[in-house]
Amino acid sequence: MLLLNRLQKSGQTAFYIAYEDLQDLEVINGLARFLGSNETLGSLDTSLKKQNPSPLSEKVENFSEMEQALSGVDPFNLTRTPNFEPRRGAAVPSFVSGAKAPLLYIPIRSGPQAQVLGWMAALDGVATDELPTQMTQKALRQWKRRNPGHRSFTVLRHPVARAHAAFCNKIVQTGPGSYAEIRKTLRNFHKIPLPGRFPDDAYDEQAHRTAFKAFLEFLKANLSGQTNIRIDPHWASQVNILQGMSEFAPPDLVLRESELVERLPDLARSVGIQGVPMLSDSGVDTVMSLSAVYDAEIEDLTQKAYQRDYLMFGFETYTG
Repeated sequence: MLLLNRLQKSGQTAFYIAYEDLQDLEVINGLARFLGSNETLGSLDTSLKKQNPSPLSEKVENFSEMEQALSGVDPFNLTRTPNFEPRRGAAVPSFVSGAKAPLLYIPIRSGPQAQVLGWMAALDGVATDELPTQMTQKALRQWKRRNPGHRSFTVLRHPVARAHAAFCNKIVQTGPGSYAEIRKTLRNFHKIPLPGRFPDDAYDEQAHRTAFKAFLEFLKANLSGQTNIRIDPHWASQVNILQGMSEFAPPDLVLRESELVERLPDLARSVGIQGVPMLSDSGVDTVMSLSAVYDAEIEDLTQKAYQRDYLMFGFETYTG
């Protein structure tokens, strides 16, 4: 029996047969029929001789070195971390520029957005809602032309803290801004033990820990494309979001939440701003403190869900 290997490229199909099958009449005639030919051969040329029939080890002087060098080659990319998330656009309307300062903040959802926007507003002496946003791509290009020497930046948050923020603000809460339909599906279909409404006096730290762990298990399936719920920007992997924003406007700086106190003043001074305000304390932006429920199991579940973020950005175990 013949195994045909097919390679399709540029609308064409190539077929490969084993070298030793060239002397098998049934294989050759079968290949002809497969290709749509009614003609067959009565016999094959028996004078065919294989060139250089000796094994490769006898043809290569440093055969052992060659084996070692080729052992690390992965021509089929089998060792890569698979990515099942949909490609994302730049989400330009979410970008926020300074009212006066030539700074452009490219937010990653469920990150320290309120803290960064508060700092930018204090930098320009305006209210947070006075910072320009909701730009089109054309408006963003015009802003860049009007602000030579501008700097753009985004902020990464540790996956544990980010997943917890998304869970608290979009799933646990039932007020404005929460995802009511997704929440309903998570309760009824995925059996995440969420309270019917929030606040709920019976929903304590232990209940929150249990529900958050169930949510992290859902995230692993969701980010792998194994659920019928959208991969929302509030919990999509940060590497995927960063790739999307880079399609149109790659940031000059990729900061980490843990280094904002030191790096944001340096960023402001780099565009000529003096008297930089201090970054305010972020406070509690979740329904329950993460430090009260965090444990080794939560870390393990988060690493399984956000394997690409941990790998690409080098995140270590969450320390608060």
